[in-house]
Amino acid sequence: MLTKRSLGRQGLEVSALGLGCMGMSQSYGVRDDPESLATLRRALELGVTFFDTAEVYGPFHNEELLGRALKGRRDQVVIATKFGFRIEGGRITGLDSRPEHVREAVEGSLRRLGTDHIDLLYQHRVDKQVPIEDVVGAMAELVRQGKVRYLGLSEAGEQTIRRAHAVHPISALQSEYSLWERNLEPRIIPTLRELGVGLVPFAPLGRGFLTGTAQRAESYPENDFRRNDPRLQGANYDANLRIAATVQDLAKRKRATPGQIALAWLLSRGEDVAPIPGTKRRTYLEEDLAAADVVLTAAELAQLDAALPPTAGPRYSAPQMETLDR
Repeated sequence: MLTKRSLGRQGLEVSALGLGCMGMSQSYGVRDDPESLATLRRALELGVTFFDTAEVYGPFHNEELLGRALKGRRDQVVIATKFGFRIEGGRITGLDSRPEHVREAVEGSLRRLGTDHIDLLYQHRVDKQVPIEDVVGAMAELVRQGKVRYLGLSEAGEQTIRRAHAVHPISALQSEYSLWERNLEPRIIPTLRELGVGLVPFAPLGRGFLTGTAQRAESYPENDFRRNDPRLQGANYDANLRIAATVQDLAKRKRATPGQIALAWLLSRGEDVAPIPGTKRRTYLEEDLAAADVVLTAAELAQLDAALPPTAGPRYSAPQMETLDR
């Protein structure tokens, strides 16, 4: 049974597990719009109210798809979308968070989503060429206009979060966080808790590693994001397989799937944490949502913490790592 959680101190309430929609439009194989639409509608039936998209997913296709699925159900859901990239001829050509571009991007998102407001608007990546105060100032103006309800950041560092929050309250940080990616714990999560900012973990299943489905990078097709994932390459892949084995062993004892263990661990991290596992298939959606019924004991949580060493390899390729605000 999905309960509700609050992100930030401004009143944004979402389902404890949301749905990351990126994979329906890019990165993981071939699109299947009919199955994706069926998955989105099934999510609504099962109590998901939190849907995550971005203009860059597709590009543009994902927002249009989500708008189609939620037509007539808009008042039942929280839609989160993101801006921050320059998109030319259907390709990403850089970052762009200039205030005029923020306004332009939001108008496009509203049109594609078929709505008059965005519930949670994120800056997708920090643009070092534009002061965060100017970016959040433009976002805050959209709040005053009624086009946006709450503000968020994605993959922002501690100082950026503080500076942004001083301009307008930030309700959520979206960042990669899971059993195998713990980089937020030393500094970012304490900052979020101090300021009252919620956490929305993406890639909560370790890009398939924590479910036992990840393959070596070279086995994926050229158009699949995972083909260039350093953690799926060479010795990194071998080391990370050993990490995943701990999760799989606990799953067998709990009569759960490894993915459910990974999501249950995230749900245990606090009432201000709302993961967004991504899928484009109903079967995986139903499996993921069942994690809400898995309870990990203090001893099991301690076992996971003790057994999982740092993941081998960087999260992204070198150029992509440059876009992270760390």
